[in-house]
Amino acid sequence: MKQVIFEQTGLPKDVLQWVDTPMPEPKVHEVRIQVLARNINPSDIMFIQGLYGIQPKLPCSAGFEAVGIIETTDSTSVFPVGTRVIFTAIGTWKEYVCVPVNSVIPVPANMSNEMACQAFVNPLTAYAMLEESGLKEGDKLLITAGASAWGKLVIQMAKQKGIWVGATVRQASQKKHLYDLGADLVIDTENEKVTKLIKEQAPNGVQAVFDAVGGILAAQALSCLEIGGTMYVFGLLSLENIPLNSGLLIFKNLTVKGFWLSSWMENASPETRKTAIKTVFEHLSKESIQVDIASTFPLEKFQEAICAYETPGRNGKVLIVSY
Repeated sequence: MKQVIFEQTGLPKDVLQWVDTPMPEPKVHEVRIQVLARNINPSDIMFIQGLYGIQPKLPCSAGFEAVGIIETTDSTSVFPVGTRVIFTAIGTWKEYVCVPVNSVIPVPANMSNEMACQAFVNPLTAYAMLEESGLKEGDKLLITAGASAWGKLVIQMAKQKGIWVGATVRQASQKKHLYDLGADLVIDTENEKVTKLIKEQAPNGVQAVFDAVGGILAAQALSCLEIGGTMYVFGLLSLENIPLNSGLLIFKNLTVKGFWLSSWMENASPETRKTAIKTVFEHLSKESIQVDIASTFPLEKFQEAICAYETPGRNGKVLIVSY
């Protein structure tokens, strides 16, 4: 079996290797999956660098999210051989992977592999953050990293709820696409001031901020909150911690909360999880929300895929496929 591994943490271009390894054997309550497609998420790159919340046990394969076909079923045979499933695992950049049967999700028949491999992490995170925030029609939300896959999903889901959405981008060329998706305000942080433009559109501030960037931008976004507002922090694309203004926190009674999809799913009731997955899959299957694909590469060309992922101004996901 072929897979992409790293024996030490570091930049993907320096540490990733293409190797042959024995075929994995499933345990009693596991299924073996032939992996068909994966998308590259920021968490994948941070994991390889040793900068993610989960630390790799070296040597380790890369990637967390994928779609595949069950090749060997478990002892319960809940899902027969040939069932197409979405799953998450530590290490999906390989031809085969074994995962617990209770962690796989059958793929709707009308959902393509290209959509299915990105149907879990970003769509569910966008959905769950909106649910967690309690935002309702007429409320105002500011998100950073608006042009990311997650950001575009938040914009679309929020607009369906009647929520006003402001979003930051790093390039002016990204603004039109976000307006087309329904954003009410798109701010080019290289040439425009976040606090000034938010003040013009929301004089009293926004009810919530969803931050994926951290650093100075997150600090600016924090100052855009209304009294009693909340910032939900779920990413650190800048790799810089947020310099929090204590005065703002105190005198505006602000709250800063961390958000991680794994924790949300673990703490949610079975019915809440079921509703979340059903809602997201319905959106994707009916194409009531749009997902973008920038480029697709075969597994053995993973380094080219990473270069495409790192391209400035990229619009859409980079996929790594095995078909």
